[in-house]
Order: sequence, then C-alpha cells, then structure tokens
Amino acid sequence: MRDQEPGPGHPERRLTTKEAAELLGVKPETVYAYVSRGRLGSRRVPGGRGSTFDAQEVEALARRNRREGSGSPGSGGEQAVRTRLTLIREDRYYYRGVDATELATRHSYEEVAEWLWTGRMRHGAAFVAPRAAVEAARHAAGALPGHAGPTDRLRVAAIAAAVADPLRFDLSTDTVLGAARGLLPTLVAALPPKTSTHRDGGSLAQQLWGRLSRQPAAEAPLHVLDTALALLADHDLAVSTLAVRAAAGARAHPYAAVTAGLGVIEGPLHGAASGLAHRLVLDVLDRGSAGPVIAEELRAGRRIPGLGHRLYAQEDPRARVLFALLSEIPEAAPALAAARDIVDTTARHTPLHANVDLALAVLTASCGMEPSAGETVFAVARTAGWIAHALEEYGERPLRMRPSGVYVGPEPPRPVPE
Repeated sequence: MRDQEPGPGHPERRLTTKEAAELLGVKPETVYAYVSRGRLGSRRVPGGRGSTFDAQEVEALARRNRREGSGSPGSGGEQAVRTRLTLIREDRYYYRGVDATELATRHSYEEVAEWLWTGRMRHGAAFVAPRAAVEAARHAAGALPGHAGPTDRLRVAAIAAAVADPLRFDLSTDTVLGAARGLLPTLVAALPPKTSTHRDGGSLAQQLWGRLSRQPAAEAPLHVLDTALALLADHDLAVSTLAVRAAAGARAHPYAAVTAGLGVIEGPLHGAASGLAHRLVLDVLDRGSAGPVIAEELRAGRRIPGLGHRLYAQEDPRARVLFALLSEIPEAAPALAAARDIVDTTARHTPLHANVDLALAVLTASCGMEPSAGETVFAVARTAGWIAHALEEYGERPLRMRPSGVYVGPEPPRPVPE
C-alpha cells in the first residue's frame, strides 16, 4: 500500500530509491515498477521530487524475491527460475542429479522422459498415441501447403491433438502425464513417412526414423537417434523452454505450452542451427576440404554453425557422446571426418569446440536425411523437457514470470494525434 504513515510506537526507517534498489539488487526503474504493481509502498519526500521506502517492507520484498528466484542481488532484476530438472556444471549436465550422458546411453528416450517427468525410472516405458488424436493431427497437418516444414506440421499437430483431448484443461499431474505420453507419438505420426513401406509401431525412435530417412533402420544408427533424443530432452532454461514456462505460468494447457516452445524453436540460433550445420557438412564433402568452405562463410559474414556453446568451455558433452557412437558406424565416417575438419580449420587460432548441432548434422547427413531432420529431432526430443517444465510451473504461483518494462519513450502527457 502506498503512502502509509507510521503508526504510534512503530518508528520507521526509510530508504532512498538508490538504497532500496541496492538492497533488492535491481535498477531504480524496477523499484518504481514494484510500486506501480502494488508490491512496494512509497512516500514522497516533503518538498522534494524523490520517494522513500519503508526499510522493513523492502527487506521483506527482497526475501520474498530470493525465495521466488527473482530479483536476487547482482542479477540486475533478471528472472531466475527454480528447477529440479537439469543442472549444467563444469562442462557436464545432469537430469535430476544423474549424469545426463550416462542416462541417455543406458536408457531409451521414453525412459529418460519418464525420469524427467516423475523422478522415477519406468523400465520399458512405451508411449501410445490415441487414435482420435492421430487422425486429427494427420488431417490438420495434411492440409498444409506442400512446402510446409516439419516444425510447421508439429505445431499444427499439437493444436489438433489438443482439440481432440477433452481433458486438456485438467492440469492435475496424472492427467498432464497422460496427455504427454499420447502427444509425443502423435506428433511423430503427423509427419509424412519417407517410404510407402513404413509401418507405425515400435519405440519413438523407430517411428521417427521412417519419417526422416528412406534408409532401413539399422540397429546402430537407430541407437544413435534414440540417444540423441534422450540427450536433447532438456537443457535448462533454453529460450523455447522459457516460453513454455511462461505459457504454463498463465495456466495454458500442456498442448498450448508445447506449441509455445515449437513457435520459438524455429530460430536459426536455436532448433534450426543443426540444419545450417548439415548444409555445411555437405559443402565440405562436396569440396573435399573445409578450408574454402569456411573462407566463403566468413567472407559472407556468416557465423560458422555447429561450433561453440555459451554454457560449455570445452566440447559440448552431447556432441562428444554422439560422435563416439557415430564413429562406430562405417557409413558415417566421411561426414564425421568433414565435421572434424570444420572444427580443426575454424579453431586454428580461436579455441572453438563442436556442439550438438554439428553432431546432429553428421547423423542426418550420413543417414540420407534432409537438412531439416535435425530440427525435427530437436523439437520432438525437447517436447519431453517442455512437459517437465510445464509440470513444475503448474506448481508455482501463477503469472510469476511478469518482468517489468523500463519505459524509454516520450514523456506524457502528449496531445492526441490529429
């Protein structure tokens, strides 16, 4: 409440705007945003233009912000989100405290998804798509123009699956988990098969393979695909995951939350990066050397895809695992050599390391897949993590992800334009 007077017998310690901002760890503009949103009271300085704030109220807000994970000192007012899902530390990452690379190489994608969702290992977990959801998703995706990309189809399929689920607005954990176990195979089923002989069924990786490649699903490449799905299931608060949590914070149902993530993932700096790396690998294979290809990319002012990651000082652990598995597949040897040539050429003067996009590019290029295949793998895989984050967010205070804007436009009041 604003402009409260101290009560009798309750002496008050007042803080300036600067002192309040320092205590809260935010900018002065954010302090006034707290006031405008009713989270903090203020009082005008007699005869002055500034405001003062009750020290006890500011301290209480600071404690509350720390508990809620926002506005902590040194954060500049940026949002921090508490999560029990993924920890990234010292060039390794963990799902619920377990090394994610070990989990992904020992368990199927479905089992890893269950671990993220529930914290329990369901051995032999399998997902089955509801018939009504598959029919609706295929019908909706089939109505798209022929040039529609796979992520377009996945978005439309998620919306159609939502309409087919009368329980979509039930946000209880069991109902959301049931929806998730049906949504993942529904998304895959909405993608057109590459061959007329493809049959639905089997693991999610098996179902997805027939929609990415015309080659038979040999055991070793199929294992690489399944491992890639598990490795990509979650990666802390990537931008698409943040969009999902914001949607879940508004109590959007899980299908809508996943759709929010799919809307973000198409960016060239996120899910689409593997497609750029795929084309780069093919160019190197065509030219026989990475040198001229890298030179042309740099001359055009383009960033070399598949290299570096802001969260890892060394090689992306996901790439390391996939490269090791791909090295055991003879058919992948040329693409793998091209990827190593790209890394060695580009990192000649600057320490750069391969990331998971380059590893995905080796998989997709060596298995006869299209450049967009990596983005499809990424989107399907990350759906499991998005559901896990949505489940966490449903347990938090609604609409907590509401940053305050810092207005920098012209000062009001201005005349109404004629």
